[in-house]
Amino acid sequence: MYAQFGLNSGSGLSAPPSQRTDTTGQSVSVAPSFKTKTYFTSLVTVRDSTGTGRVRKDTLPIGRMFSASLLLPGYSQLYNRQFWKVPIVIGAVGTGLYMGYQNNLKYLNTGADQYARNRDWWYAGAALSYWGALMDGVINYKSHATALPGRAALYSALLPGLGQAYNGDYWRIPIYCGGIMALGYFVQFNNTLYIKYKNDYIDSQKSPSEYVGRQTPQNLKWYRDTYRRYRDYCILGTIVVYALNIIDANVFAYLQDFDVSDDLSLHVRPGFIEPLPIRYASAAPPLSVGLTMSLHF
Repeated sequence: MYAQFGLNSGSGLSAPPSQRTDTTGQSVSVAPSFKTKTYFTSLVTVRDSTGTGRVRKDTLPIGRMFSASLLLPGYSQLYNRQFWKVPIVIGAVGTGLYMGYQNNLKYLNTGADQYARNRDWWYAGAALSYWGALMDGVINYKSHATALPGRAALYSALLPGLGQAYNGDYWRIPIYCGGIMALGYFVQFNNTLYIKYKNDYIDSQKSPSEYVGRQTPQNLKWYRDTYRRYRDYCILGTIVVYALNIIDANVFAYLQDFDVSDDLSLHVRPGFIEPLPIRYASAAPPLSVGLTMSLHF
């Protein structure tokens, strides 16, 4: 008699390469390798098997759709079959860039601050339109999943804290948003002092010196380097918090369908133990009969 022990955590790691199980034990298939032409074929529809409707020839994961939208504004609206939005997106982004460029030329020729302000407003409008197109594409992406990890990650990438709201983890929003805002404030604070002491140090090195103050050139240089280092640390901290905000949204969206119930069960049943292949044994071993114990958690 032999005993056979099995540990089942619902991870599906023992399934064949073409098939896996999710955290609920449901069988899911592994998508085939991605091809670049799918970006184009996913925009094409064909008749379904019944001949009464139309379906996509190919589909894109939300991350692939988003990456295409980064390079081609309006692509996500095409993919989501919201064609009427495409000219709005292209028109808004294109108009903002063109008018910003024209006002920049006028500013360079005349030096008038009015054209500089107009340039900045037009460029800001183009950037806001571009951001809105990306957000619109993520919102309207259709999926049957209750919580789509890709959508949660992109929400937090486009607007920190939105992915946490999507997952229902509202208490995390002030942590990430507050952290990013606080670090952003210190970036601006340290950068202001860095520029001040940098200019003071430059003035102190002129002959004759144009610096007016009590600090020595050595002290000015020390303050300049110190506040530059503090600014860089704050920039690095902002990047880390922003990245954690995206990772957090993605991970906890994956855990939405994870079984966290108290159903911890042990199943014991008769079973057969397959013998080793003949190439691994000196003689063909007999089929063994034993007990199979499965721990499910």
